[in-house]
Amino acid sequence: MNKEEKLNITKEKLMDATFALMEKSEDPLQVTSREIAARAQVQPAMINYCFGSRENLIYSTFQKQYLSFLEDGQIQKILKSDLSPKDVLKKLHFTVARCLVENYSFTKAITSYVLFKRDLSQESFSFHYVKAHYQGRKSDAECKLIAYELSTMMQLVIFRKDDIRSSFGVDLDDPDELSRFIDMRIDLLLGE
Repeated sequence: MNKEEKLNITKEKLMDATFALMEKSEDPLQVTSREIAARAQVQPAMINYCFGSRENLIYSTFQKQYLSFLEDGQIQKILKSDLSPKDVLKKLHFTVARCLVENYSFTKAITSYVLFKRDLSQESFSFHYVKAHYQGRKSDAECKLIAYELSTMMQLVIFRKDDIRSSFGVDLDDPDELSRFIDMRIDLLLGE
């Protein structure tokens, strides 16, 4: 087995351990690097070697879960539909929001990373649909900013879903209420 294969196995072990610990933890923010490394049966330094930081490891683990969540065919149906770009955005954002709600331990753990440390030069999945919606009436920079606002606001609102429920009476755990919220946000940003 070569070095790259060993490294990939170590990465998988770390992500599997992270997922298992995050799933059973009452407070995912308290899952430590030492716990993750012990469960993966590797040295704690491998977290930084493989992922750069504990936060990157947690984010990568969520991304892996997120991609498997999206591979259920539902996304492909949305993308291949004859819906308007705005309606595609609503459906896509609802699907992503459901993933964030259903994997709430990860949402809690990755929100600060996503909001404050995520590489903004990476294109948002929403950008192309925002751009298609505006059909040249907004610049690429404006469309990228709108796409960024859509995704970051959703991340923040899902993170604070319990506060949203108690303060505003909106239960984002309920798919119908979540869908109405997503539709409202997109209508506000893109116009009705």
